Amino acid sequence: MRIAVVGATGMVGEVMLKVLAERNFPVTELIPVASERSVGKEIEYKGTKYKVVGLQTAVDMKADIAVFSAGGDTSLEWAPKFAAAGTTVIDNSSAWRMDPTKKLVVPEINASVLTKEDKIIANPNCSTIQMVLALAPLHRKYNIQRIIVSTYQSITGTGVKAVKQLENEYAGIQGDMAYKYPIHRNAIPHCDSFEENGYTKEEMKLVRETQKILGDNTIRVTATAVRVPVVGGHSEAVNVEFTNDFDVNEVREILHHTDGVVVQDNLDTFTYPMPLYAEGKNDVFVGRIRRDESQPNTLNMWIVADNLRKGAATNTIQIAEYLIQAGLV
Repeated sequence: MRIAVVGATGMVGEVMLKVLAERNFPVTELIPVASERSVGKEIEYKGTKYKVVGLQTAVDMKADIAVFSAGGDTSLEWAPKFAAAGTTVIDNSSAWRMDPTKKLVVPEINASVLTKEDKIIANPNCSTIQMVLALAPLHRKYNIQRIIVSTYQSITGTGVKAVKQLENEYAGIQGDMAYKYPIHRNAIPHCDSFEENGYTKEEMKLVRETQKILGDNTIRVTATAVRVPVVGGHSEAVNVEFTNDFDVNEVREILHHTDGVVVQDNLDTFTYPMPLYAEGKNDVFVGRIRRDESQPNTLNMWIVADNLRKGAATNTIQIAEYLIQAGLV
């Protein structure tokens, strides 16, 4: 199994390499790929050093699977070239997610939609993945009508420059700014660029991707996305209105038996999810599960995950694992 990691020197690319190693993915040949300025650099994988190659070289090497985390423009230009060479691409950017000809996949929910003909597969947005993983089994049981979500998103979603900005501000050092404003001791209600409707792209991803993954365009979703000075992962306050009523203990039981979800919900011991403890883990953590007493059939919950793991790298690698198990590559 020849695996190309496109964007291998970036923040998500580095986590992809870690996840491949941790999960003992059946790599027979690793092809680390990055932009021209990184070509020739060495990366280490399982104790062996590999030289970074450029995009055209990687296409010519005809990998079985290429996992992409190199930005939307790179994906739009290069994913079709890899696909034309027979490589199955799993893309972590927003480039292909809402393309009606491309599948948008969270393996625990909808991997079964994949076929051998799917040569470019889209990985959803980090904030969407953790939310829908918790909501999918509840949608099947109670039928979701409306979702109100407020996110508290880690600076790692912006990248290395944002992490450096926070470190500099914490230390009182002037440096490059990833954001228009300070992030230390601040919360910025602005993730990604604004659309004409006044929402950010990040907020609209939560709307559109949720409907596509759950296969239901009637679900109403409204979102507010906020960047907070946190490194470990994204947190979300989610309010869900169902068609059918529910029992809160049954909700906990359903989530407890959902692959990839860990319920942390014990008020007696002050147990609830936090990004500090989600960092470096592949699961989605759910807690503060309680009825919304202001209207019928409505639930509140708190959902946390490491955005570089299940929100990006881990989900990508899980798609690749499914492709192998199902004999699609």
